[in-house]
Amino acid sequence: MSTAFGSNPENFCYRHPDRQSFVLCQRCLRTICAECQTPLPVGVICPECLAAQQGQQKQQQKAHAATVKRMPRHLRPARRSDSRPVVTYALVIITSALYLIGMLPQVGTQVQLWLMFNSAFVLPGPAFQPWRLLTVTLVHASIWHVALNMLALWALGRSLEPLLGRWRFLALYLLSAIGGSVLVALLAPGTWVVGASGAVWGLLGAMFIIGRHIGANVTAIAVLLGLNLVITFLPGSNISWQAHIGGGLVGLLVGFIFARTRALRQQKLQVWLLVATAVGLLALLAIPALLYT
Repeated sequence: MSTAFGSNPENFCYRHPDRQSFVLCQRCLRTICAECQTPLPVGVICPECLAAQQGQQKQQQKAHAATVKRMPRHLRPARRSDSRPVVTYALVIITSALYLIGMLPQVGTQVQLWLMFNSAFVLPGPAFQPWRLLTVTLVHASIWHVALNMLALWALGRSLEPLLGRWRFLALYLLSAIGGSVLVALLAPGTWVVGASGAVWGLLGAMFIIGRHIGANVTAIAVLLGLNLVITFLPGSNISWQAHIGGGLVGLLVGFIFARTRALRQQKLQVWLLVATAVGLLALLAIPALLYT
């Protein structure tokens, strides 16, 4: 190494003068060694320039957030939504776990008796247990029953939940479950029912309506609904057609509400229509209360 070369600081890292390098920081053009280099799409930069760049980005983000906060709510940019079907996965996991618990001797039987539905539990009296309108979705009659329902929930939920959003999807599922239980109470009083089939039928109904509204090909969904309808009424199927039809009808209604109230200015109307649907379903329970008490 020549004396001239060794005496030139530009041939050595400015942070480590004993390390020879010929790589320059793309911002300040100072020489940096391999340890001091941070790769970027435009080249490498030194630690000081990296810290300065990160500081500028944080200031810009804060300024942008402050600007957005001052804007009217209806003009603010939409937030990026998480497209993972978290509610779908949670429902599948909880339902499957409760089925496994239901297989335990003694304990499992008690869990099933606390969750399954019978119209007697929505009649006025000491046995009034309205939560069973929903908890019926958490218990199933067999491994095939729960497996098919959870497979359908997983398949439908992965498409519907990102499209609707988590809270709308959950509202659809719960309202459909209530719709199935209500029709059982109206048309099959005293019948014990279990399963999430009513809620799953609601998802199918909503997907059919929403698909039609956005111009999607819903032939496969229509065929699936038709096949399920035929299977439901097969002799000896031991299927509660009331729960299926009730859930499906509510799913069609909720899907129609979602399709017709998509605009931001209609969000309050959408919420009130969902509340009205829930109130209407619960009001229908007054019919069996008057007829059978």
